[in-house]
Amino acid sequence: MESVETRELRYFVAVAEERHFGRAAERLGMAQPPLSRAVQQLERRLGVSLLDRDRRGVRLTGAGETLLHEGRAALDAVTAAARRTRRAGAADARDGRGDRLVLAVKAGFSHELLHKLLDAHAAEPDAAEIEVVPSGLCEQAGMLRDGRADVALMHTPFNSLSGFDSEELLTEGQVVVVPAAHPLAARRSLRVAETVGIPDLPLARWSRHGLYPPGPGPEIHDQTQLAQLIALGRTAAVVPESARAWLWAEHTAVPLSDAPPVVTHIAWPAHSRSRALAALIRTATRL
Repeated sequence: MESVETRELRYFVAVAEERHFGRAAERLGMAQPPLSRAVQQLERRLGVSLLDRDRRGVRLTGAGETLLHEGRAALDAVTAAARRTRRAGAADARDGRGDRLVLAVKAGFSHELLHKLLDAHAAEPDAAEIEVVPSGLCEQAGMLRDGRADVALMHTPFNSLSGFDSEELLTEGQVVVVPAAHPLAARRSLRVAETVGIPDLPLARWSRHGLYPPGPGPEIHDQTQLAQLIALGRTAAVVPESARAWLWAEHTAVPLSDAPPVVTHIAWPAHSRSRALAALIRTATRL
């Protein structure tokens, strides 16, 4: 069987995600007829039906679901290879070395741990340059897969570590951050059930891949927005204990007595063979 071209995968993934040839063509910046022909040609070459078509749009077959999952991973791998190669080339041009790493971290999380890690790493001989990139609540996995990051600090149970190698670095409790003037701020601790359904203080809703869980709370895009809305008495948020580092005077963090612990991991792509990354991991595990 012939191999599948990257261009064909991009075409198919666009159609599969949009569930419509017209919208996919617009997203790709091309006409619909050649897009339809390209997908039909891909089906003939693979010998399977990928899509069920009707006037309303398209529906994925079982084979189509498989190719969508595998195709996304393949496209991410191609993009990651290009990004990491460009980073290495830029480092070579600058100082003759390609040992530069991008570390993705959630804004406001694991502040003390991150500070210790960077200081310890910088003290190592021939330490690689580390670029710290703050990310959204659940962005780290995508950044590792598509090459925007080489390594990340991730937190279970919030993040999935599937497909990555990782080491545990820190275990901590959770707190609920409420406005300092709210009656709940006077409590010494709360149970998780007490944070749900508070009429005047709905929990913030974080985006995952552009989608938000149902509920009355505001849609949150970044940490600054979250901090401001809590200070204004519009929302509350459940976060790890280490997030106290970014609290304002208008905030109060109340421990959650029955919340599961949060474990901070350092995670990286399982196929990585970077010596600079290996050195960073060794430093992290020593902490």
